[in-house]
Amino acid sequence: MDNILESAKTWLTDFFDPAIKKEVQHLIDNDTEELKDRFYKHMEFGTGGMRGIMGVGTNRINKYTLGKSTQGLSNYLHRSYPNEEIKVVIAYDCRHNSDTLARTVAEVLSANSIKVYLYSSLRTTPQLSFSVRHLNCHAGIVLTASHNPPEYNGYKVYWTDGGQIVPPQDGEIIAEINALGFEDINFKANETLIQLIDETEDEAFIAASVQNGSFNAQGKDDFKIVFTSLHGTSITAIPEVLKRAGYSNVTIIEEQAVPDGDFPTVKSPNPEESEALSMAIQKAEEIGADMVVGTDPDSDRLGIAVRNLAGKMEIVNGNQAMVLMTQFLLEKQKQKGFQGNEFVATTIVSTPMMEAMANAYGVEFKTALTGFKWIGKMIKDFPESQFLGGGEESYGYMVGDFVRDKDAVTSTLLACEIASQAKADGSSFYKQLIDCYVAYGFYKEHLVSITKKGISGAEEIKQMLKDFKENPVAEVAGSKVLWIEDYNTSTAKNVVTGEERNIDIPKSNVLIYETEDGTRIAARPSGTEPKVKFYISTNAVLDSAQEYSEVAAILDAKIQRILKELNLG
Repeated sequence: MDNILESAKTWLTDFFDPAIKKEVQHLIDNDTEELKDRFYKHMEFGTGGMRGIMGVGTNRINKYTLGKSTQGLSNYLHRSYPNEEIKVVIAYDCRHNSDTLARTVAEVLSANSIKVYLYSSLRTTPQLSFSVRHLNCHAGIVLTASHNPPEYNGYKVYWTDGGQIVPPQDGEIIAEINALGFEDINFKANETLIQLIDETEDEAFIAASVQNGSFNAQGKDDFKIVFTSLHGTSITAIPEVLKRAGYSNVTIIEEQAVPDGDFPTVKSPNPEESEALSMAIQKAEEIGADMVVGTDPDSDRLGIAVRNLAGKMEIVNGNQAMVLMTQFLLEKQKQKGFQGNEFVATTIVSTPMMEAMANAYGVEFKTALTGFKWIGKMIKDFPESQFLGGGEESYGYMVGDFVRDKDAVTSTLLACEIASQAKADGSSFYKQLIDCYVAYGFYKEHLVSITKKGISGAEEIKQMLKDFKENPVAEVAGSKVLWIEDYNTSTAKNVVTGEERNIDIPKSNVLIYETEDGTRIAARPSGTEPKVKFYISTNAVLDSAQEYSEVAAILDAKIQRILKELNLG
């Protein structure tokens, strides 16, 4: 507690605003537990950058924690690009304080003689990624907490390729930040270096999205879409992208179209949660729509609902959407002719069906740690290869490489192209997914997220993962565990034969069990939330589409058995 108190007292100097000093003193005098939570550590970069609750303290998002990160980034940029005019583009989402925090970040950069392009109002994360390269910037920053609750905000840094920072840049930037004190932040803005941007960049991004997401689908006049931005940024791009691509039957959920950091009509603005799409699905049932699309606040992830075999709207999960989008892109490339350098990608906790499908097409398959920055890194690391598309189970997808992060704008258009063409052909999005199961194997996944907040929660998560590793499971749903993959040690061990192999992926706190029948259980802590996540993947042969319901029920029962065996139910 002494270290926490000393850390808090450093915020009582005259460098900090009077209101900040008053609040810190109040915490010292009256609320020890809250003081602990706010000052027991410093905000850190995770899989999605720096993200946390807004407020006063070293463990909070505020002008000082973001200012310190920006000062460190400024120092690093000058060291990396000496004698150059350094340029950085900044965007922000709908969250409380995003606009003022973005302005603060711009001011710190300008105070360090860095040219800043600042969006004049909220914009999507994929547009920010696109703008880094379009404006020939050295870096980009977006202020967002993605789908986290309203009290959160965050800060993601992008590098010259338009992708999020990865090793070695992330570690070097963090070291630069950690070497600073808060008093080292230069807040004295040079306004001549801050340029507001809007329509010109909007036009460039929207045109690129239409170009990359359009495949001349038939049946657009007869295809009805319900779209919701869930109070977020996608309202600035997706309606226009769909309109330019030829979709005229688009119903927007007006109650959710107004950007609002309180997200008043949903429990969580997370398209992974079925409740988030409930209003849009209700509207779709009313008007007989074919598809529902909803995006998270910064528009890098999308949720999709389509009509199932019974004609009712059903949400497809991130793995299912990714599989069908990738199969569509692979088929289109096959029609054009494979050049032999194409690849698709996903993450280690996403469905193994992606690899099975890539193998069937004879296309290279790459896998990465969780977080789209690793897929973006692949594109940078293999410039001789052509990235067709790829995604992750958490509802993110990227079409081509014109954006270097998950992109709900272009992915929304791609999903509509697939579904519209399928309907015109007498099929449907859902039926085509089942066709993929017949062709490549029926893979069914399930995710369990357990939230543990605060200092004690962090310790609980650490212990849960330790137990999962130190007390290995020998059997899962009647199938013997064959491989244990430990990404902390970069080793995979066959527990039957004793064979070991290296995992050629950066180290991460992930453990995966794989059984003899191909069932996979993965465990990892979230990089952006106080959660531990367990990913379950099962599979079976599907001989025909007519057997879909029967085999799906078998796999569902298997998942329930696994949840019970692992005490995750």
